[in-house]
Amino acid sequence: MVYRIYNFNPGPATLPLPVLEQVQKELLDFRGSGMSILETSHRSKEFEEIVEDAENQLLELLKVSGDYRVLFLQGGASLQFAMVPLNYLSTETSADYILTGSFATKAFEEARKIAPVNIAASTQEDNYSRIPRQEEIELNPSSVYVHLTSNNTIYGTQWKYIPDCGKIPLVADMSSDILSREVEMDRFSLVYAGAQKNLGPAGVTTVIIKKDILERANENLPAMLSYKVHAKANSLYNTPPTFAIYILRLVLQWVKEKGGLRGVESINREKSALLYRAIDESGGFYRGHAARNDRSMMNVTFRLPDDNLEKDFVEGAAKEGLVGLKGHRSVGGIRASIYNAMSLEGCKALSQFMKDYCKRKG
Repeated sequence: MVYRIYNFNPGPATLPLPVLEQVQKELLDFRGSGMSILETSHRSKEFEEIVEDAENQLLELLKVSGDYRVLFLQGGASLQFAMVPLNYLSTETSADYILTGSFATKAFEEARKIAPVNIAASTQEDNYSRIPRQEEIELNPSSVYVHLTSNNTIYGTQWKYIPDCGKIPLVADMSSDILSREVEMDRFSLVYAGAQKNLGPAGVTTVIIKKDILERANENLPAMLSYKVHAKANSLYNTPPTFAIYILRLVLQWVKEKGGLRGVESINREKSALLYRAIDESGGFYRGHAARNDRSMMNVTFRLPDDNLEKDFVEGAAKEGLVGLKGHRSVGGIRASIYNAMSLEGCKALSQFMKDYCKRKG
């Protein structure tokens, strides 16, 4: 038996064990080709089929029509912070940004280098502990798009509703909760996600874009920054991260075998409920960061009474095979990232450790 710990790191994150086992099995000889997928040309028929199938599987899982395209790009969500405004804004147009955490703010900061952008709502004054209510969002009717971050990994908050933006296209960074639950994807015009949390390994970024919005993209951009160029080339304009796309496709198959998004969401709700129950029943020993109604199913964040206990908690958990629990340096505390591939057993083990630790130290 291979020794496997419970990996709660926020990303690169744990991958499904069946996927890793299939990668291991096919690593030296992909489908009888006599060579590894790592050695396979991105111009080959075999790899073109992988890209096409990955796009079709993702659209099927998200239950969106043929009105969308999927692009497999590089540069992470961080590059998308700039690509979105580069493709859709000019110095004479603007967009609205809703700030709910560090990455939402980074997206705004990148966009403002390219065009004038507005803050439609922000929960910074509440230390990003909640999601703004619909009535708090002030949109500019002339905005080209509205941008939000669907799940905030550092602060542990998650949008539980899709804001009404009228006829303004809605853009979302879904890096940390894509494929974790059923969502009305047709409410979004463009969604992007770094793969390293729920989709696959680091190195590939997915962009899901409506065809009508794609047609409006700026054509006067360097090729590597143009959505139109990548779409026309079916994500093969340049050498893509072939190995990462291959694994992403296997992850999509795994999600499908789990019952699709409905099946995955059911498990994710059970996993997060275990940890939030341990927090709520600790008598105040554990203090959750996020407002109860806005708690994330993907990133459970909480504090202990003092820094020394938090350090001791992380060290003690690691000895039990529960790793990656240290909170982000900007907020401290504890963070358990429980993406799709984190098992229910892993969350049960962490929940039990939390209860035992509270009894010993509380």
